[in-house]
Formats: sequence, structure tokens, C-alpha cells
Amino acid sequence: MPTIDIVIINASTQLTDDEVSAAVPALQTQVSRDFAPAWGMDATLSFVPTGSKPKDGAWWISILDNSDQAGALGYHDMTPDGLPLGKVFAATDSQYGLSWTVTTSHELLEMLGDPDINLTALEQTSNTAGRLYAYEVCDACESDTDAYEIDGVKVSDFVYPAWFESFRGAGTKFDQMSKIEKAFQLLPEGYISIFDMTGAGWTQMYGEKAMHYASRAPVGSRRERRRIPRQHWLRSDTDAISKTQAAMAGRRRENA
Repeated sequence: MPTIDIVIINASTQLTDDEVSAAVPALQTQVSRDFAPAWGMDATLSFVPTGSKPKDGAWWISILDNSDQAGALGYHDMTPDGLPLGKVFAATDSQYGLSWTVTTSHELLEMLGDPDINLTALEQTSNTAGRLYAYEVCDACESDTDAYEIDGVKVSDFVYPAWFESFRGAGTKFDQMSKIEKAFQLLPEGYISIFDMTGAGWTQMYGEKAMHYASRAPVGSRRERRRIPRQHWLRSDTDAISKTQAAMAGRRRENA
């Protein structure tokens, strides 16, 4: 089973290094105990303290305040090595009353499930029509209300490969929490990106209670990157990140 090195980097003024590092063991448990047996992909997680550089060859999860800060710090679409990068916007989560640990779990598992943000599953409705479902493993069940706890840390529910397989029937396990009953089902607060083959391109499908996002995907999100050819993706700037980490630490102390 492939095992990936993933570093968790705190560049948020909302969270201390201690808060972020304390959540890493629960995230590790989720990846190795719950996700890896279902998806065949494991990872070794490590926390990068403020002022330290991520090791070469690792994938990144960067915890930031918001998408504006992501640009200012030089966090773009890939790591400096051109490897997968996930972003968590802790201040935005706080603004909407959401759990940053659920979002971190969400981004981590989706990065493992589709690291190049290019996989889809076809649901063909006729000879000339159908839709492609993005391989986003947490979107269908992404709500904090559908999350579960590991050692007191809330983590995201996630779908199994069967969610993308239309022939699966009753008795199939479609998600970790066993809340989904059939392929391609969205829980009430879930959503999924689809490519409509009739010519509409990438759109969103929503559960009955989902927050309807603006048609323009949030800057830096996986949804945005899915719509952009990879040759236009930008690598992160390690030098820019290093120069601002000390400033971010100072702002955290001021906010404490």
C-alpha cells in the first residue's frame, strides 16, 4: 500500500502551533485506520512548527486564515516541488461556525483520494448525455453534523469507492458513518462538482440543506483548480513563506 509523507503547516493567526499539533494524532488515526483500508492509500503525517521548513518531497496541508492570506504568503496550487497541496482557511471556518479540524480532515482525505484533482466517475443517462462526478471523497457528506470524533477531535465523514459505482445495491457501505444509502447520494448538507456533458461544463449539485456557493469557485480551492489546466497552476514560494512565518507568529501572540 502506498504511504505518502504529508506535512501539516500552521500559518494561521487563529490557531496556535500547540492547537494544530494536538490534532495531528487523530488525523493520523483517521488516515491509517479508517481511510487506508477503504481506499488503499496511507500517509505519514508530521507537524511543521512555525519557523521550520517542510522537508523535501512531502505533500502539504497548509492551515491559513483565508484565501487572501494564501496568496500573500506564497501558497499557490502546488508545493515548490510540484507536489499536491491542500489548504484550510481557519478564519473563514470560524466566521461560519465550522470546525477547522473537520475541514483539515476533509482536505487531507480528498488530497489522498485524488491528488492530481483530475479523476471523475461517469454516470451516463443516454447515448449522448450524462455527467462526470468529481472524485471528491468528502463533499457528499461534508457537513460538521455528519462528522465523527477520534480522541475528542472532530473529523470528516468520507465516501467509499462504492459511492462512485452505480451498480452497487442495498447492503453496500457507501461512507464511513453509514449514512449514505446509494451511489451518488448527497446528504442534506452535502454537495458535489459535476461536469455536465450536455455542454454546461462544471457545475455544482447540492443536498437539500447545503450552503450554495457562488458560481465562481473560492480562490485556491480544489474546485477552482479542477477547472484550470494544470499547466497554469502555480508553485508555492518557500522563500515568501519563510519570511512571513515569524510575522504570523507575532500576530498570534497579539491575538492571544
